[in-house]
Amino acid sequence: MPSLSEVLSDPARRRKVVDDGVAVIEAEVADKGGLSGFAIKGAFGMVQKVKPGFVGGTLNHLLDDFAKKIDPFWIDCLAQKADPRSFFVKNGTPIANALLSITDDRARHAAGPVRNTYDKLRPQAEKHVVDAMPRLAGLLQRHAS
Repeated sequence: MPSLSEVLSDPARRRKVVDDGVAVIEAEVADKGGLSGFAIKGAFGMVQKVKPGFVGGTLNHLLDDFAKKIDPFWIDCLAQKADPRSFFVKNGTPIANALLSITDDRARHAAGPVRNTYDKLRPQAEKHVVDAMPRLAGLLQRHAS
């Protein structure tokens, strides 16, 4: 089975991963409720309105780094012959922190509204990324299996 990094080396497959990743992000945002969900939906809507295609472009830009962080978990999941959804849910916190280490580093170098929005949403980010583990596992099953 290929790693996600290997899958991304094929431009056609990469495009499918990006498109599927955007769909995962949109579904996660749509499912958010409460005050933090309201803030996330507002920020997401603002970004989509101000810069259409930003989410897909950003995901494509970060995807190689994300893949490097996810691959060890994916390979471990496969080696254990574990159910991906269960494995990713069980390991949600370390996976989330691995992914957020990338966005934290990028946000430190960002300016303007992107940085401000990230800083406002970051305190709840780990929880939201952990909540996305079932969909992330599904994405990996569809593209790296």
